[in-house]
Amino acid sequence: MHLPKAELHLHIEGTLEPELAFALAERNGVTLPYASTEELRAAYEFDELQSFLDLYYALMAVLRTEEDFAELADAYLARAAAQGVRHAEIFFDPQAHTARGVPIGTVIEGLGRALERSEESHGVSTRLILCFLRDLSAESALGTLDAARPYLHRISAVGLDSAEVGHPPAKFREVYEAATALGLRKVAHAGEEGPPEYIREALDVLGVERIDHGLRCMEDPELVARLVADRVPLTLCPLSNVRLRTVDRLADHPLPAMLAAGLHCTVNSDDPAYFGGYAGDNFDAVREALALGPEQLRTLARNSFEAAFLDDDEERRARYLAEVEAYTFD
Repeated sequence: MHLPKAELHLHIEGTLEPELAFALAERNGVTLPYASTEELRAAYEFDELQSFLDLYYALMAVLRTEEDFAELADAYLARAAAQGVRHAEIFFDPQAHTARGVPIGTVIEGLGRALERSEESHGVSTRLILCFLRDLSAESALGTLDAARPYLHRISAVGLDSAEVGHPPAKFREVYEAATALGLRKVAHAGEEGPPEYIREALDVLGVERIDHGLRCMEDPELVARLVADRVPLTLCPLSNVRLRTVDRLADHPLPAMLAAGLHCTVNSDDPAYFGGYAGDNFDAVREALALGPEQLRTLARNSFEAAFLDDDEERRARYLAEVEAYTFD
């Protein structure tokens, strides 16, 4: 669907398509344990979050140089633009790369090179969000933020991702306080596999401005009322939820009920190479499976631009919102 939209929940490492993985493996002398792109694509089948993460981190071995990261980001931006994305706020996981010997500067400068030419090349404005891996220590997160200080001109926000259960947001209070002091915006994954209480912690302890996923808020009516009253954006990822069995079928997704409750929902792709679709594919899927009408889809697109970190460019936000209102549905 070419409805203009912002993508606010996108892991750049999760855009590594099998064809690019094999090309980078050959370039960097990395041997993948798959005979072909078809065999690798067949491995992109998961029954829960951890089995996905195991493959996700293993395939990162092909990403070694600035050029690799620039090529990865550029490939995503081209695909996103073709599906109506006008603004993308892109997560990356530096600890997953520094742990295997890739300097953080290589990662950030490579991604930054693609992002700074994105408007000219693809017509997509961008922001970069540094994510901490929640299954690693709080000390590791603090060290990562400190290592990123020379590159803060390229980073707009911090986030929190990876395995959620057993790793509550409060574990990262100190690094979020440090990020606040540096003037960075704040988001966090919460309420995907973790309980509604993790959403509260992310808001109250970390001071986040957006909740990534947030699906399980629907189990807590008091929390829903708070999210509605405070207009807290939720960056939902429907195809990801199905692939990771957060919901059994897309037809069971609570998105319609969340919209009806007045929640500030957005639709995003998460890790599209692994989960079966980019931003426009997710919009197409929810339109068909959940029978969403044009005005509900327009609301989702409008929400995405309202929730974007475009406070420094309100003229751009207004222009994007005007494109949403002018869009004609097939």
